[in-house]
Amino acid sequence: MSNFLAETVAMSQKDRPWLFRTYAGHSTAAKSNALYRTNLSKGQTGLSVAFDLPTQTGYDSDHILARGEVGKVGVPVSHLGDMRTLFQDIPLDQMNTSMTINATAPWLLALYVAVAEEQGADIAGLQGTVQNDLVKEYLSRGTYVLPPRPSMKLIGDVAEWCAGHAPKWNPMNVCSYHLQEAGATPEQELAFALATAQAVLDELRPRVDPADFPRMVGRISFFVNAGIRFVTEMCKMRAFTELWDEICRERYGVEDPKFRRFRYGVQVNSLGLTEQQPENNVYRILLEMLAVTLSKGARARAVQLPAWNEALGLPRPWDQQWSLRMQQVLAYETDLLEYGDLFDGSPVVAAKVDELKDRAREELAAIEGMGGAVDAIEYMKSRLVEANSDRLGAIERGETVVVGVNRWEEGEPSPLVGSDGGIMVVDPGVEADQIDRLQAWRAARDPAAVEEALSDLSHAAREGGNVMPASIAAAKAGVTTGEWAGVMRSVHGEYRGPTGVSASPSNRTEGLEPLRDAVDAASDRLGRRLTFLMGKPGLDGHSNGAEQIAVRARDCGMQVSYAGIRLTPEAIVDAAREDGAHVVGLSILSGSHLPLVEDVMARLRAEGLDLPVVVGGIIPDEDADRLRGMGVARVYTPKDFELNRIMGDLVELAAPPELAAE
Repeated sequence: MSNFLAETVAMSQKDRPWLFRTYAGHSTAAKSNALYRTNLSKGQTGLSVAFDLPTQTGYDSDHILARGEVGKVGVPVSHLGDMRTLFQDIPLDQMNTSMTINATAPWLLALYVAVAEEQGADIAGLQGTVQNDLVKEYLSRGTYVLPPRPSMKLIGDVAEWCAGHAPKWNPMNVCSYHLQEAGATPEQELAFALATAQAVLDELRPRVDPADFPRMVGRISFFVNAGIRFVTEMCKMRAFTELWDEICRERYGVEDPKFRRFRYGVQVNSLGLTEQQPENNVYRILLEMLAVTLSKGARARAVQLPAWNEALGLPRPWDQQWSLRMQQVLAYETDLLEYGDLFDGSPVVAAKVDELKDRAREELAAIEGMGGAVDAIEYMKSRLVEANSDRLGAIERGETVVVGVNRWEEGEPSPLVGSDGGIMVVDPGVEADQIDRLQAWRAARDPAAVEEALSDLSHAAREGGNVMPASIAAAKAGVTTGEWAGVMRSVHGEYRGPTGVSASPSNRTEGLEPLRDAVDAASDRLGRRLTFLMGKPGLDGHSNGAEQIAVRARDCGMQVSYAGIRLTPEAIVDAAREDGAHVVGLSILSGSHLPLVEDVMARLRAEGLDLPVVVGGIIPDEDADRLRGMGVARVYTPKDFELNRIMGDLVELAAPPELAAE
């Protein structure tokens, strides 16, 4: 066959479209099930399940830390009954299901398997993914439960069990998505994700027959982010595929090319979505999608897109439909899938890919020198906080242009934001209803069977056995999410990850001189160093904003108290008293700001602490008014990106100028 004919045949063989997904789940299992079935009827070809924060962090819906968090950022799944309802009338043997679950991945997979067996499915044929990446939880997302070493062991348990029982299931999804959300540069995203993958494969290699190991390598998948610099992002994806092939071949001796394929799904960037002029987000999402679809050799096999209004709150079904239609138009109306890779042979692309690979190798070597990803967690966390500080500083200074935010800020009101605020609001009664169902579930089960299942689970965990068989048995016995995680905590202990916020100011204090002078003057008025307490109440692990506020306050000369994520209101008030805070900041991005802030304010009053409180988060205007009615001094949302202005507010609140005259 001539080259011309061969090229013509290649052009006529269209590539398969990627899996179309929307990341979805909210309120209750029943409401999420209805949403899934609706989305599937609209042409969605796979499911991507969002779980609420109590489920992700291993708490039942009636736990003290779950207050205000139930059903907010995903669906609550406390037991087999919830999982059964979640997938009612959805045949799991015909579905490809991605579950964004990490610390409790063995448990949620156990529940999924139990439901599939009830449906009569062949477990060996199940297709889907559990994210199951704990390293990135310590670095950027915060839904970890156990210390790093036991967490790696559980990742290995899931992978080992899947290899023997569900070989088509992806047991681990190395997730660089949240690394970019935490400010990672492209080379950091490459290096930190690949270092995590190496740590996981090093954990798995001794567990299996060497002849079976390449097949296990082939089941590791990735979940990535694509930002607005879509040429760089496309080159990043090509670098990912080439580096992964190199690692699989040279480090692990995998000879079969199909087991060295870089298999990845993607959700494009939510970090860059803006509250200001939110209609512009539609263009951002489209451009970011091109980064992971244009290059055939590095094309995603599953794509889920955020909705245009995610910087405002929870998307409505119509908003998710719009993002789904964007994928369908690209896949079915354009000719993209009819051609080979458009960038092969491009010297510009090749040079950028080589540059990214070289920088990523340097980072990988540094991490390897520390003993690998698990031992380098504190290093990687500090690098992310530093990189995010650089990113935000460039936006503040106008060096990085964000349309509608720091340039061309004037615009017409968005017609997309209607009388409902352009978002969906979770019914506040959902939490009480979920707790009622949970208590009814506990009352109806066989206590002896539950006790026996938990005993077997504890034995497996203590003796170092694979916890998956015992977890599946526990799921069928009626054990709850909190009980499963409680066993893991009792065996392995709990863990608080590094914050990445050091006590020492950085050397990047240029432009902060007026604020540093103001902090010094305020400290003189107060009689001691102005002390700022940064608090993260509830289960929200998105700590990027809190970290950047703490870093900037520190660099302005304040004494900063920041203990990291997942604190009770009681712990925050205790810290305010013990540390002698002059002003308290609360950061909550999960939508649980009203009950949590109300609790903090009530406890401060009960302790006689008359302190100014400021709150930041994704907070609708109506909620902001309610917070101010509770006594909150300032409310900040994503549109308040000028950190120096916030610092000025903190100084004025902590030590108003009139204090000097008293």
